[in-house]
Amino acid sequence: MNRREAAVTAVEAALGHEFKDAGLLERALTHSSARQKTGQRGGDYERLEFLGDRVLGLLVAERLMRARPGADENLLTRHFHQLVNRDACARVARAVGLGEALRMAGGETRSGLRDNDTVLGDAMEAILAALYLDGGLDAARRALDRIWAEEFDRPAPTAVTANPKLALQEWAAREGLGHPVYRVVEHTGPAHAPRFVVAVRVEEREEVTAAAGAKSEAEKAAALAFLAREGVT
Repeated sequence: MNRREAAVTAVEAALGHEFKDAGLLERALTHSSARQKTGQRGGDYERLEFLGDRVLGLLVAERLMRARPGADENLLTRHFHQLVNRDACARVARAVGLGEALRMAGGETRSGLRDNDTVLGDAMEAILAALYLDGGLDAARRALDRIWAEEFDRPAPTAVTANPKLALQEWAAREGLGHPVYRVVEHTGPAHAPRFVVAVRVEEREEVTAAAGAKSEAEKAAALAFLAREGVT
């Protein structure tokens, strides 16, 4: 058994599901770069990702409804988005060793794409679709209960942590201040792993900076840091 075969076996073990259709699992683990190299059509995870996004949303919403019978729609919505976003999917993908199991062109592996958050998150959604197609909704539900357990254990987001940019804008309005202004201070790193440093300022208040792998995430982090400095939680 080679290194990738061992990684695929480990992914199945982490999911708690042995695929009846090995080809379906292979497709869920195939990046478009590998398909383009062989010239095959429809042999990567992109179509499965489309379905997996819906499977994930249904199962997370279903579990939240069971786990939080007294929660209102706003809290459920905030918690839902915390559980189904790209970062959550990428964390789960790393936890089950998905990166090592992916099939992609050699050049993409050398560029670091195997550990890219977007790639990992998309492949994780494709895996959920493959589980659904191979074993039905029960198989997908059992796997999600196993591999998303730590994500469900994370504290439910507050209005501030769920949407820090909106929270900062609302705080500024209450304080009689102008709209927050964001600017990119620094943009470094290769295309597959960029790093943005963003600063936010609200009128005369001292600006706050934060960094992340995407401009939008850096803006959110900066807004959150600004609110924390002002004692808004």
